[in-house]
Amino acid sequence: MGSPFYFEDFKVGDEFVTLSRTVTEADIVAFAGLSGDYNQLHTDAEFAAGTIFGERIAHGLLGLAITGGLKQRLGIFDGTVMAFLGLTWDFVGPIRIGDTIHVRMVVAETRATHKPDRGILVQDVELINQDGRTVQKGRHTVMMRRRPQQ
Repeated sequence: MGSPFYFEDFKVGDEFVTLSRTVTEADIVAFAGLSGDYNQLHTDAEFAAGTIFGERIAHGLLGLAITGGLKQRLGIFDGTVMAFLGLTWDFVGPIRIGDTIHVRMVVAETRATHKPDRGILVQDVELINQDGRTVQKGRHTVMMRRRPQQ
């Protein structure tokens, strides 16, 4: 979507909104196979029907993984992220099969480091469904390249 951003290109308060993506049953099955998490809440329709959700829902960590993928599709991190340093993450509501989700990311903080080639970018991140409800949210911290000196 966009051009890569360097550390200096981000300003506190900058907001980015990703494209949307619909979560499918195939996504849940693939994630169960990849992660080894075959919890019945995600993989057994009969069991899940008797839960507070009334149906199968996506793994919480699948939502986090999709968040990372949607952020990457912005194009602003291509080749400029040096490392993912950490996160805090809350699972606020379920992601259901058929939900269409997108990410809203706001720059919360930028911190220079003592090394001239990098800086720290802190982002407030929300995963939002088609009804405008936040289903997951938190803070991501990454190390970003600084713009090369001319």
